[in-house]
Amino acid sequence: MTDPLKDAITLAAELVERVGSVLEGKRDVVELAVVGLLAEGHVLVEDVPGVGKTTLARALAASLGLTFRRVQFTSDLLPVDVVGGNVFDRDRNDFVFRPGPVFTQLLLADEINRTTPKTQSALLEAMGERQVSIDGQTHTLEAPFFVIATQNPLDFYGTYPLPESQLDRFLLRLRIGHPPVDVERRLLAERQGADPVNGMEAFVSAEALLAAQRATRQVHVDTSVHDYLHAIVLATRRSGELAVGASTRAALAVEGAVRARALVMGRDFALPDDVKALAVPALAHRVHLAGAHEAQSARDDAERVLRALVDAVPVPT
Repeated sequence: MTDPLKDAITLAAELVERVGSVLEGKRDVVELAVVGLLAEGHVLVEDVPGVGKTTLARALAASLGLTFRRVQFTSDLLPVDVVGGNVFDRDRNDFVFRPGPVFTQLLLADEINRTTPKTQSALLEAMGERQVSIDGQTHTLEAPFFVIATQNPLDFYGTYPLPESQLDRFLLRLRIGHPPVDVERRLLAERQGADPVNGMEAFVSAEALLAAQRATRQVHVDTSVHDYLHAIVLATRRSGELAVGASTRAALAVEGAVRARALVMGRDFALPDDVKALAVPALAHRVHLAGAHEAQSARDDAERVLRALVDAVPVPT
């Protein structure tokens, strides 16, 4: 009889290695993306064009054999273009539901902040409840369902800020950044325009991924780790630099991510280090700074405040 936790650790390690071979020099980013996947969350990647945001999503889908759809968000995109809608069928003389691209297992919402808040909000129910409601009918999405959304920095022309309710649906917000200099130089010499994702093959089934997600919930989290996480959450609410601290839903989301990171790190138990590593990517987009800030400055300042708060909270021994 197999051990679900050991199987999940093996799956996570293999997935990090395979995706990391494509997104070279960015193992930390790949690990966080896998954490989001195992924790049944969604991931928002904010960065400039051309650093591998789309490659990350495609490599995950190819490695896992998941159905994959990409939606290019533009200013004229409508909610029906994302979730689908009822259309009239002349043969049946009735309206039938035509599913949109959200009906997939891995959805790449590309440049999500280039569309209007109304269309951005079309993803809310899908991401939060794994279902879509249209004209009084509920349509369930196929499991697993994982969204990777990309957005350009908010000071780019033609971008809209994500609504707070939409941001809260993302478990983690990441940056990729440019690869290390030596890695980038080698890519210039070796890649020669080839797409490394095209040669990737699935090494595991969707059923195995679902089993790994279930196993993630079995990871042991000691009371001291829960207390440490709670202390950080309370610190965000008491900080004079934050107008709004982390919510209870945010705290629960981080707790799930902590379990997933333990597996990615090869353990069946969580450590305070897992909380410390996830505090900024999991909470910075869920808190609000006191006073007025420009968009990019607000992001940087929120991360700075979170790091300072985490450093000030005593780590359990």
